[in-house]
Amino acid sequence: MANSRWTAAAETPPVSLRRRGPVLERAILEAALEQLSTVGWSGLTMEGVAAGAQTGKAAVYRRWPSKEDLVADALQAGLPVLDEAADHGSIREDLFQLCRQVRDAMYSRSGFAFRSVLYECDSSTAERFHGVIVRRVVEPANQLYREVVRRGVTRGDVRADAIGELVFDVIPGLMMYRSKVCGSEWPDEDIAEMIDQIMVPLLRPGTG
Repeated sequence: MANSRWTAAAETPPVSLRRRGPVLERAILEAALEQLSTVGWSGLTMEGVAAGAQTGKAAVYRRWPSKEDLVADALQAGLPVLDEAADHGSIREDLFQLCRQVRDAMYSRSGFAFRSVLYECDSSTAERFHGVIVRRVVEPANQLYREVVRRGVTRGDVRADAIGELVFDVIPGLMMYRSKVCGSEWPDEDIAEMIDQIMVPLLRPGTG
């Protein structure tokens, strides 16, 4: 009997791994991203995050007094980096590969976390994350689209007057609408169709 009790106790995982400082904080942020990507904003709880990080609830609240504070820092730390748009030799291929890059980022674990916040939060709560979303997603992606289009102007396969705010809104607007409203996961063939039927005709010299 004593041996069976000892074995059961030995197999029970510890409640806390006794980590401290940046190591513990990283574990908590990772657990928050995991919760967001699996159960979403509505299902995320501070208790669930603590359990996922294998620490006590007090350790989470000591660093982040609210769910909103924790999620803001988790997104800041975990959102994918969009910092390069390779030159593939044509506006068609540049846009196609950039859209695939954005698609892959948005369907990564941290991308699912980002979308759960974007889609589930009411407007007042979403405002709390507005700065993080703009700095880490909207501005970097917009900058890469601009880089690709300007490169196309220099190359000669994009007309010179195609650089405008509405033009740069077309791809993210379509991707957001089709993802949120239609449930599309943007397979390569859908990206190619968007580029070939909408973006290339819109940007091609001699149109507009």
